[in-house]
Amino acid sequence: MTEELALEIQGLTKSYGRIRALRGIDLEVRRGEIFGFLGPNGAGKTTTIRCLLDLIRPDSGSARVLGIDPQADPVAMRMRTGYLPGELNLESNLKAEGALRYFSDLRRNKTDWGFVQQLAKRLELDLTMPIKNLSKGNKQKVGLVQALMIRPELLLLDEPTAGLDPLMQQEVYRLLRQAQADGATVFFSSHIISEVEALAERVAIIREGVIAEEAEPSRLARMGLRRARLRFKRAIDPEPLAHVEGVTLLSHSNGLLATLQVEGEMDNQIKALAAFPVSDFETERPSLEEVFLAYYAGGDKEDK
Repeated sequence: MTEELALEIQGLTKSYGRIRALRGIDLEVRRGEIFGFLGPNGAGKTTTIRCLLDLIRPDSGSARVLGIDPQADPVAMRMRTGYLPGELNLESNLKAEGALRYFSDLRRNKTDWGFVQQLAKRLELDLTMPIKNLSKGNKQKVGLVQALMIRPELLLLDEPTAGLDPLMQQEVYRLLRQAQADGATVFFSSHIISEVEALAERVAIIREGVIAEEAEPSRLARMGLRRARLRFKRAIDPEPLAHVEGVTLLSHSNGLLATLQVEGEMDNQIKALAAFPVSDFETERPSLEEVFLAYYAGGDKEDK
């Protein structure tokens, strides 16, 4: 069974002083799958990834990466792994190409430069630009290229689409699916439900340093809370809307304005609204933190 696992984590704990970042993580990721690690900011996603790479040491527990104990042989493990940190620091005076050649040197020049250029083209990254002149999004592209360019067995990506526009996010999704098709395992963290839903085959949901749930992407669709704001042409009684399955009436004003929370699909609400004189209708997704409060209320709070 162990040979079938790219990642095997048992009882992982880590504290920073009095703050308990990880409280006993147990997780298995199969080889060849795209696995999403979902949680709000501060939930422990980055700490977990850094422990896997032996960039920091856990207080207790164990991890195996591609069958290797990271603490016993971190160099062998990292040679087979592509890593994108959440906060990427690059030498500002180098050009993008120079930064990538530096990373290639660290990998003993085991890089197909034609593949690097192909990645840069797909990500619309100008390799001749100095790092100091690149936007946050273009620096993120440099980080993505350096993670992908060695065609690693395992990709560990911390918020891989941060700073990218929606079209470029879709291109990143295509690159990661191609990496999977070529045999790689992809483990990525995110705080965006729709991103994990679009890309991952399985998902672990982390909250306050513990795994709250392991889920299929279809579960995330059911977690998709929305907030709907309604304006009516004339004063009405909005209470009947509160009796629609999956709908909660959050507020209303003089019968002319109402705010609803909708859980899951919008179909029931839209059908119910057909009976009302609606003049304006807009929706938004609450933050992931709000979703977690709705679905996982009552958990232990972070120690201070």
